[in-house]
Amino acid sequence: MSEAKGVEQQSPAQAEVAMIRETPGASTEEALRRTHAARARSAAARTTAACRYAGVEADPAVVVAVPKEAAAKAANALRLSADAIAALAGNAPDPAADGRQARNAAAAAVLAAQIAQSHRGGELSDAAYRAALLASQAAGKAAGRDGWGRNAAFNAEADAAEAAAVAAAEAAGWR
Repeated sequence: MSEAKGVEQQSPAQAEVAMIRETPGASTEEALRRTHAARARSAAARTTAACRYAGVEADPAVVVAVPKEAAAKAANALRLSADAIAALAGNAPDPAADGRQARNAAAAAVLAAQIAQSHRGGELSDAAYRAALLASQAAGKAAGRDGWGRNAAFNAEADAAEAAAVAAAEAAGWR
């Protein structure tokens, strides 16, 4: 997150999550869906930005079983992100399933961060990769058997880790 004149600014994903939690009339499942979807969209945007930064434009329709080249890895990361977003849009709200889709998008962002880091390393790229990894781990914890996508503390931790990953990616120039 950035600070301007001593005031902490919310990322777009955090603002969306805050708005959703305050929306009257939304069911718990719908509110959780929106929370997980915001995190998944944010991770998908990081995936796209990291691939672009690395100069890897890939077709997400191309599937490589065991990708070894950066383009194939990027294609798989982009496809995983797109699949996660599509799954969130295509089914009824289910906090456990929605949490898994957010986790999948975060995992794809780690792969893309690794590609970007290997393209041009350095302290900021290394920090962005570590932040992506932490965001993926937090999303996994929120989706895991102890949280099932419903645990408020785990979801808040995953939201904060996602915001930190966005900030680190931006600092590294992955826009």
